[in-house]
Amino acid sequence: MTVLLSVNVGLPKDVEWQGRTVHTGAWKHPVTGPRMARRLNIDGDGQGDTAGHGGEQRAVLVYQAESYEFWRNHFGRDDLEFGQFGENLTVDGLPDDQVCIGDRYRIGEAEFEVTQPRVTCFRVGLRTGEPELPALLVSKHRPGFYMRVVAEGHIEAGDRIVKTAHGTPSLTVAETDALLYLPGRDPEKLRAATRIPALSPGWRDSFRDLLTGDTGVAAVPVAAEPAWSGFRPLRVTRVVAETETVTSVYLDAPPDGPARAGQYLTLRVAGGVRSYSLSGAPGAYRISVKREPHGTVSSYLSMLRPGVVLDVAAPRGDFVLGDGTGPVLLLSAGIGVTPVLAMLHELAAAGSERDVWWIHGARGPREYALAEEAHALLAALPNAHEHVFWSGTTGRITADTLAALGVPADADAYLCGPAGFITDMRGALTALGVEQVHSELFGALPPINPGVADRTVRPPHQPAGPPGTGPLVTFARSGISTPFPADGRSVLELAEACDVPTRWSCRTGVCHLCVTPLLSGAVAYSPSPLEPPSDGQVLLCCSRPSGDLVLDM
Repeated sequence: MTVLLSVNVGLPKDVEWQGRTVHTGAWKHPVTGPRMARRLNIDGDGQGDTAGHGGEQRAVLVYQAESYEFWRNHFGRDDLEFGQFGENLTVDGLPDDQVCIGDRYRIGEAEFEVTQPRVTCFRVGLRTGEPELPALLVSKHRPGFYMRVVAEGHIEAGDRIVKTAHGTPSLTVAETDALLYLPGRDPEKLRAATRIPALSPGWRDSFRDLLTGDTGVAAVPVAAEPAWSGFRPLRVTRVVAETETVTSVYLDAPPDGPARAGQYLTLRVAGGVRSYSLSGAPGAYRISVKREPHGTVSSYLSMLRPGVVLDVAAPRGDFVLGDGTGPVLLLSAGIGVTPVLAMLHELAAAGSERDVWWIHGARGPREYALAEEAHALLAALPNAHEHVFWSGTTGRITADTLAALGVPADADAYLCGPAGFITDMRGALTALGVEQVHSELFGALPPINPGVADRTVRPPHQPAGPPGTGPLVTFARSGISTPFPADGRSVLELAEACDVPTRWSCRTGVCHLCVTPLLSGAVAYSPSPLEPPSDGQVLLCCSRPSGDLVLDM
């Protein structure tokens, strides 16, 4: 007989972890007597990170007593108590390899529907004291699962669990979990997953993305693998001062290194490693560099002369112009003009008849780099709309500005500029009904650190304490190069010690949120990721440098 063994609840609290504070609801404890299961959770329960947990689709987490026994044997522990895996309901029965997404169960007065496997997350390892547990839950096919509350009601330990409906198409929790996180995906199961109405929207979208990638019908093409690994010497052929602060540098374009409009080059010079968007015509290797105050690399590049040889990594990036016939919106601010100007070159070279909207903001005419070039390209396009705004006089680009211009809602929008500009414009375009919005951000990507309460933003810096003795690790976008410490556990932890913005969730090589372009070098993994990243990429959370390393972050 399938039975509810324990109801476990707990409100979010702050927990100290590796010198930081994590706000988490993973600390659940058994309660006695009936508890009301409501649409969003059980009375007395709460979630600390509602971006990854909680909500109507993840109201209740279920874990099995049989899996508890498995982990007691696996870890050699006898202190694992119900609720310690963060679950609300500990059950006798309902194994992950038999329960299907969409199955419904009546427990006490309430009815529930299975919506997705557990989200792989470092906090279950934090709660149990087993950091590798997020990866093991997946590799051992014992994730547990979430349910939504179909009918509210009281439940309590000892209630029978009665199946009331079977999910279709039939896909078990374990199969669904493996389909997202493990290699060797079955295309038929991917298609089946996208047809399960009960599957939570986030997981269904992830499967659609995987399926789209398999069939090669992505709306925006994925950039090809880099043409070469590491750095290659390329000669400077021309240097042009565009404005008082912006200089264009032309390089020999190797025949085996085709570049897409919107991609970038990474340069290694004496002052450090930096990445710059390509700004020229198709096939040209031109970067346009803004000289920053006290910027060692930008100052050096602005004073180059033809004939100088630079170390250059192959073109990279998936911020590229997609195919199509609909309107194109190229929206930029400041030096963010460079990648969208390359896209404008591509449209002009193809003689495009698409409706092209060019909207750019700068402080004033003297700060508008490559203005005449952009104007000439737009004049050659039959359906171009050119709008330029000066923040010092006519005002900044705002949501009201875009609305007044009548930007088409069916446009493919490409944004580049400072972080605040991209955030504002993305929100404005969404409000106008523009769904296809792509963006490129200068500097490191914004962090994703689920549950970490201390969100103080600090400029990247050298790590505290004596310098390391290992290989040199360079975070190119952040401008930091530092030796790997002798006792370092991962590249991710080194980045965190430098306050380089990081993105992660599982910290054990499962979720791939920390995947980062590898510009130069190689890494060794420990533990091995459940699914290796693509060539030219690394997973930061479980990697250590095998030699000097340059990362695009």
